[in-house]
Amino acid sequence: MLKQGQAVVDRPVAMTTRAMAEELDAVDPLAGFRARFAPPVDSSLIYLDGNSLGRPPIETAALLQRAFDAWRDDLIIAWRAWIRVPRRLGDLMAGPVLDAEPGEVIFGDSTSIDLYKAIAAALAAQPGRKTIVTSDDNFPTDMHVMHSLASQQALKLVTLPADPMDGLDPTRLRDAVNSDTALVCLSHVAYKSGAVQDMMDVTRIAHEAGAMMLWDLSHSAGSIEVPLKSSGADLAVGCSYKYLNGGPGAPAFVYVRRDLQASLRHPLWGWFAHRHQFRMTAEFEPAEAIERFLVGAPAILSTLAIEPGLKLIGEAGIVRLQDKGRQLTELMIGLADQWLAPHGFSLASPRISARRGSHISLRHPNARNIVKALIAAKVIPDYRPPDLVRLGPAPLYTRFVDVWDAMDRLRHLCESEPALVA
Repeated sequence: MLKQGQAVVDRPVAMTTRAMAEELDAVDPLAGFRARFAPPVDSSLIYLDGNSLGRPPIETAALLQRAFDAWRDDLIIAWRAWIRVPRRLGDLMAGPVLDAEPGEVIFGDSTSIDLYKAIAAALAAQPGRKTIVTSDDNFPTDMHVMHSLASQQALKLVTLPADPMDGLDPTRLRDAVNSDTALVCLSHVAYKSGAVQDMMDVTRIAHEAGAMMLWDLSHSAGSIEVPLKSSGADLAVGCSYKYLNGGPGAPAFVYVRRDLQASLRHPLWGWFAHRHQFRMTAEFEPAEAIERFLVGAPAILSTLAIEPGLKLIGEAGIVRLQDKGRQLTELMIGLADQWLAPHGFSLASPRISARRGSHISLRHPNARNIVKALIAAKVIPDYRPPDLVRLGPAPLYTRFVDVWDAMDRLRHLCESEPALVA
């Protein structure tokens, strides 16, 4: 049996009893973090959608109360501290969560807006190049934004076919990029399958062609290592409401490599990106540092709510979180092979642990109704059309017994309602 702290194997381990899962929880060095999240009122509920919306840290409520008190008591004077929040939290994220330096990450706007800004800035820095390259397993919003910019600027968007389970083959990317490629834009972890792209290899391929590299980190930040600095990635964006546990609609973040900041300019000019913000001049001068990727006044309350999750991740350690996430998904795969394969389920995620993020998908032709039945059985997964049940344990608060119990409930649904899986 796989023990906590052992190297994660590439072949799922049979775990036929709940006691085995309890043993893993007993030696889990991250077990104590679960108590630092607000529990649901219904203690029987099992949450396996942390890669869509993370649970609220208990500290978030107290932090927001303090922010409310500052708003009530200090009013406009409170902005003296608030104005630094987007950069301060970006610096808090650099290092513990991302392989980045302070001054390279800032919070503000939505992921879609940040993606638009980053893509437009990269395209403007590559005059004469007219092609964007992506893959068909990228998140739909990313595709919409790229189509929008390609249409506006008469560019060519090349969408490469990715393997539904294993993601984009880097050799296919190598064959596609050339001297006309301005930008390669990919998701670090595929939102459906959980497949991880090799950031080092892919970034090198883009740079060898003279293209810039932009990563969407929405399904990797806070769950696995993200080697931005090590790979030389140019730009990245990501949301904060999944593994960062910032809350629904929490602002996104943008990463810009330090040596590029002075030369990149995005198209949405606003006063929070101004070099001399409070001179109130009509002419726009972009800030020299990462602040130039802001636009207007940041959403302070929702930005502040990101801080507790960032601190918890920093305390837990991203390597330990990655290790536990892979062990949780190994357990899921092992139980699915034993219990669910006879009912028509098949794995739609990489079997090799190093090729996965912290979620997996199971394929079944009746996935939509299976997800509805699971929710009725007090297990919250996710559905991704046309035929995927997506399961996203979050290493900070998901236990091994949660995974075992959820898979056991799904097994009993299959056995007690044969029409559901017919």
